[in-house]
Amino acid sequence: METHQSRLYRIAYAYLHNEGDALEAIQEATYRAYRKLKKLKEPTYFSTWLIRILLNYCADERKRKIRFSPVTEIRESGRWDRPEDPDLAAAVAVLEPEYKQIIILSYFEGFSLTEVADILEIPAGTVKSRLHRALGKLRDQLEPKGEILS
Repeated sequence: METHQSRLYRIAYAYLHNEGDALEAIQEATYRAYRKLKKLKEPTYFSTWLIRILLNYCADERKRKIRFSPVTEIRESGRWDRPEDPDLAAAVAVLEPEYKQIIILSYFEGFSLTEVADILEIPAGTVKSRLHRALGKLRDQLEPKGEILS
């Protein structure tokens, strides 16, 4: 479990933009995984299964905060834990969740497209098409500022 902790933290923080919420998400995802460990059919997929649990929790938590928090309190800072490129972080932060997930998992966490497909429980072809669209959206946002994605 400790081998996954830093990766889980980076993913949770990228979604929740708050250290406390990210740590709580990791704790809750770990607890849920422990409770359902017997339902894991293939132990080699433990990592992708655990990340899927974390992503689901983060999505639920964001929906809950939007539903119960005043609008002024839930503004996203548009900043990421990647200060070396704030324009890219801001562009990724405003992507729709289906595109943001794929960008974070494939580029920032280094998962292969097949692993991303397993984590998100969607076909690899869907991952490829969403990745292509996400990169197009990022390119559209960054090119006017003089940034070019290669």
